[in-house]
Amino acid sequence: MTSEPKNSAEATGPDEQKKEERQGKLHKLFDDNFLDYTSYVIRERAIPDIDDGLKPVQRRILQTLHNMDDGRYHKVANVVGETMKLHPHGDQSIFAALVNLANKNYLIDRQGNFGNIYTGDQASAARYIECRLTPLARETLFNKDLTEFVDSYDGRMQEPVSLPSKLPMLLLLGAEGIAVGMATKIMPHNFRELLQCQIKYLEGEEFILYPDFPKGGIVDVSGYDHGNGRLRCRAKIEVSDEKT
Repeated sequence: MTSEPKNSAEATGPDEQKKEERQGKLHKLFDDNFLDYTSYVIRERAIPDIDDGLKPVQRRILQTLHNMDDGRYHKVANVVGETMKLHPHGDQSIFAALVNLANKNYLIDRQGNFGNIYTGDQASAARYIECRLTPLARETLFNKDLTEFVDSYDGRMQEPVSLPSKLPMLLLLGAEGIAVGMATKIMPHNFRELLQCQIKYLEGEEFILYPDFPKGGIVDVSGYDHGNGRLRCRAKIEVSDEKT
């Protein structure tokens, strides 16, 4: 008769034990690094902060425009370059975010060809177009006494943790982003309706608020309050003449 091993160590042997120890360390390394990466993508790239409704790149663009603000237009290429002092992820991502934010028509005043949201035409090169903060942005986004600042990625500058917005920017601008294990899709809302709802909220009254689409549209809100269903986009075409 053969004797059974007394414990798992005898069954696996010293080589198997070492292999399991190595795998355990490797699993822990993957787990820790993946969590760090996930947190970084969520907080630093893809998902907006609920406090000011802005992604880090948007906040850094607006803060840069505020730092540069002298009332005149600035070349977008210059704004992008200055923003890179706060946002170390390349000029193209900054340029795309700036154009997208400018085309929402609330916070950035444009001059030149910033593309067309209706036709999908692209913006001109950054060296040809200009921008500055709108009066709305100057009035509602910035207050040095209420803003917490931290060091930028290289410690040379200070950047805001969040901007003390007087408006619910998350609902006004909407948001779309895909992170690691998380995604967001928030529809934009009507500016006037948001102000009316803010007033009603402060007065303790009930209010109803639904999304508003910059390009126009019709929405079925029957499942909106329950978080169910999907948003289906459909085009409605009107023929104005035979050549259209």
